[in-house]
Amino acid sequence: MTKLPRISGRECVKALKRVGFYFKRQEGSHIILRKDNPFCQVVVPDHKELDRGTLRGIIRGANLGVDEFISLSQICH
Repeated sequence: MTKLPRISGRECVKALKRVGFYFKRQEGSHIILRKDNPFCQVVVPDHKELDRGTLRGIIRGANLGVDEFISLSQICH
C-alpha cells in the first residue's frame, strides 16, 4: 500500500482542481468542491495538515486511486 503524503487542505484542493473539481462554497473551515461529469462532491478541511484517514476518505470520495492522487499532488509542489 502506498504511503499517503502529509499535505495541507489547500494543497489537496489544488490537486483535486487538476482533475476537474471546482470550488462550490465554503462553510467555516470546510471547502466544498464539486465535479459535474460524473457528478461528485467532496469536503476538504482547510487545515495545515490533513490526517491520513481524512485524506484517504477524500481520495475515495473523489473516485481516485492513491497513486493517482500522489502524482497530482506532486505536480503542485
